[in-house]
Amino acid sequence: MTIQQLKQVITVADAGSMNEAAKRLYITQPSLSAAIKSLEKEIGLEIFNRSNRGIVTTPEGEEFLGYARQITEQYDLMEDKYGTNGQRKKKFSVSMQHYTFAVEAFIFLARQFGMDTYEFAVKETKTMEVIEDVKNQTSEIGVIYMNDFNRNVIGKILREDSLEFIPLFDCHIYVFMSKSNPLANRELLTMQDLEEYPCLSFDQGQRNSFYFAEEVLSTYDYKRIIKCDDRATFLNLMVGLNGYTLCSGIICQELNGPEYTAVKLDTKETMTIGYIKKKKIPLSTLGERYVEELKKYETQAL
Repeated sequence: MTIQQLKQVITVADAGSMNEAAKRLYITQPSLSAAIKSLEKEIGLEIFNRSNRGIVTTPEGEEFLGYARQITEQYDLMEDKYGTNGQRKKKFSVSMQHYTFAVEAFIFLARQFGMDTYEFAVKETKTMEVIEDVKNQTSEIGVIYMNDFNRNVIGKILREDSLEFIPLFDCHIYVFMSKSNPLANRELLTMQDLEEYPCLSFDQGQRNSFYFAEEVLSTYDYKRIIKCDDRATFLNLMVGLNGYTLCSGIICQELNGPEYTAVKLDTKETMTIGYIKKKKIPLSTLGERYVEELKKYETQAL
């Protein structure tokens, strides 16, 4: 069993087909199939079920893939640190729900450490994709929120994926809107005040369950609601349609501009902002520094 074989198995699982995996690996499909069969024979189990419709990972294969990913991740970390005389760029990547402050913290980090030595990646995406990115180590850290409503469901998924949620700070709930909205100058708002305005919600794709919503009060019976998957579109809808969304109340005017505001919502609900990471794997130097930047927003949260 070699690192190359493990990386081949992971690529096949990620690609969902031998042909696509072979293209990504720049080898022929027969050569890849033979390599996978040789590995399966060596370890004494079938990693994939093959059919005319493609391949599916077996339950035993899923377990094997978990170990394979851990081994290749550790190998890549060692190679980054000790390979090529230590001259290779170090990598740091973050996935997050749509939080401007998490992007702002990332920008600060990139400016501080510079891009000559480090290769940075940041991804704003759906809740389950944040979890998947950290599970697969596409991202070292994922920034999400939890509250009393979604904690059990998301917590169970994290445990099954060998991930952990580290709380950063608690937030009251705010209504985020354009300053041109007729309600923008109020000091406190109720859900009844908002009834005639469209609520904006980030679409979660196939996992569009209430538990994966990025906005609290996801089960509320909204009179008007618009779903989209882009933060810039959100901002346009706030201006064009007087739309609003529910958020932590942390505003980053340098990125969003001065045209937006947050008004406290009259509710006892709260949300806990935190980050997810792989269990038993310590954060990198940049990971620790990024978390420290996130913690600075606690003073704006309550």
